[in-house]
Amino acid sequence: MTPIRTAAAPDQAPHSAKTPGTSRLRRSIPAVLAAAVIALAPAAGTLPAATAASSEASGTTLKLALTGDIDSLNPFKAILASSTNILALQYQSLVAYGPKNNEDIPSMADKWETSPDGKVWTFHLPKDRKWSDGEPITAKDGAWTFKAIQTNDELKQANGSLLSSVQSVEAKDDETLVITLNAPQAPNPGTQLPIMPEHVWSKVGDPAKYTNDKDTVGSGPFIVTSYDKTAGVSLKSNPHYWQGTAKIDGITYAPYKNTDAAVQALKTGEVDLISGLTPAQYKALQNQPGITTNAGTGRRYQAIGINPGTTTPENKLIGDGNPALQDVQLRRAIVMAIDNKTLLEKVLQGLGQEATGEVPLAYPQYNWDTKDLPLKYNPKAANELLDKAGYTKGADGIRLDKTGKPLKLRLAGRNSEPTHQQMADYVKPWLKEIGIDVTTVMKSSAQLNDDSVVGNFDLYFTGWGMGPDPDFQLSINTCASRPNADGTGATSENNYCSPEFDAIFKQQHEELDQAKRSALVKKAQELIYNAAVNNVMYYANTLEAYRSDKFEPFVTQPEEGGVITGQNGPWGYYSATPVSSKSGTEQSDGGFNPAAVIVPAVIVVVLAAGGFVLYRRRNATAGDRE
Repeated sequence: MTPIRTAAAPDQAPHSAKTPGTSRLRRSIPAVLAAAVIALAPAAGTLPAATAASSEASGTTLKLALTGDIDSLNPFKAILASSTNILALQYQSLVAYGPKNNEDIPSMADKWETSPDGKVWTFHLPKDRKWSDGEPITAKDGAWTFKAIQTNDELKQANGSLLSSVQSVEAKDDETLVITLNAPQAPNPGTQLPIMPEHVWSKVGDPAKYTNDKDTVGSGPFIVTSYDKTAGVSLKSNPHYWQGTAKIDGITYAPYKNTDAAVQALKTGEVDLISGLTPAQYKALQNQPGITTNAGTGRRYQAIGINPGTTTPENKLIGDGNPALQDVQLRRAIVMAIDNKTLLEKVLQGLGQEATGEVPLAYPQYNWDTKDLPLKYNPKAANELLDKAGYTKGADGIRLDKTGKPLKLRLAGRNSEPTHQQMADYVKPWLKEIGIDVTTVMKSSAQLNDDSVVGNFDLYFTGWGMGPDPDFQLSINTCASRPNADGTGATSENNYCSPEFDAIFKQQHEELDQAKRSALVKKAQELIYNAAVNNVMYYANTLEAYRSDKFEPFVTQPEEGGVITGQNGPWGYYSATPVSSKSGTEQSDGGFNPAAVIVPAVIVVVLAAGGFVLYRRRNATAGDRE
């Protein structure tokens, strides 16, 4: 049995997913934008306010397994996917990604427009939007959030790079927010950045240290009521969510040591939904009574990060990375020694796709589609490259670095992810084949993240989830994304810094012609690839399973072949419908109605020589890091 998908809204034109790769409705804009700008916003297809679908379903809580670490529930600081997936249920951005195909839909704002020169974006917030405590959502909340990040380096960690082009943000009145950019940009600045309630956060002495883990206030369908490392996370339904109260009373995330324990909990009914399954677990759960599996199209890549020499924005070297890795030839040889295809077939059991660059195949518009990979698996060529670069082998077969020391590297992974150790068991002998001695260590997600931020690593398994626009993912490879020596400030993918890349990033960020922008995005990926700082091994499918005897349907995103968990929005959990209430919901007496989530034609139309452009925004945030 497969998850029921969202139904297309009446007269709804298909839109492309907002992840690097579904085809986008974007047309080129002439160089001179001497045109009127019109925002078409018919009445938004809001969801009807929900009532209890049935008395039988009252008091229902969706129980989820939590197998990863939570680094923070502070939206300004959260990096790990386990944290940001929770926060995505609680906070909205000005513009959301819809469930059907990651299309732009209203969220806090119900309509928006941009100026003829593309530098000024105006967002309109309706009067009926409320925070979970009943206070009105206003443009002042948006202005406070943007300015808080701009003026406090410690609040830039999660989403600071989103504001790189923002010159100013002003609340003209309670219902009008104006964002002025330094230059036109392709992504919509209203998507992805979660907006905070000013009346709560402005009263916090130090927002960067605010735990935000109990009795919180948010705008999404669920609100965090408590968090404890032992007990997990509890959320309750938000009665003021603008699209209607969910059909369930709340959500609990119960901590489990690993996915093996979580699988057993699913079988016994202790939890209702799990994700992050290994291929073996996924296949073992297929055809189990009362359980439905789902292999959603992957929007994540799995990689080995290689430390090129971590530096601060002031170019000060930090961390304990092996200095030998500052040599690009050594890094390239390492990439050439790793057989990514074997890892996909043996470790992932084929439940994914072969990779090229960082943008997954799920987003063909930006995926670097090439068969000519210069660093493809070739241990013979890797050995020749190291010989030529002067790394001679000792009597034990281990090469010596330029200072005469044996080449010894550390490979780290997450102890909560079984595939990391499995991959390490392949990688270690492969690197020994080219004369590099490797020791492996598995750490907690939080520790691995902390180490990677400040450069305390040589090699480590990493991965990022990506949304429909690649802008953010590319931005964390710029020189400006490098962290401060203490780990505060911006977030970098793998501490890469290249003026050539920065120039390409800026060009794609500002390019409004889709074909030209796609080419620039692919060029940017090629630069990262050739720098050998991030060996993207494969694009993994999201392997999930849920108790279909208790909950069904779950809305997937995108509609075809999509995922339930880890969405670009709250739709999967928000759609949770207890089986006992299914007949009631089919009578459309409240709750989540996918067909009502209509792309409300909020289109920024630029009339210029007959052309127009539909702007969209990136979705991969720092919070999507594995």
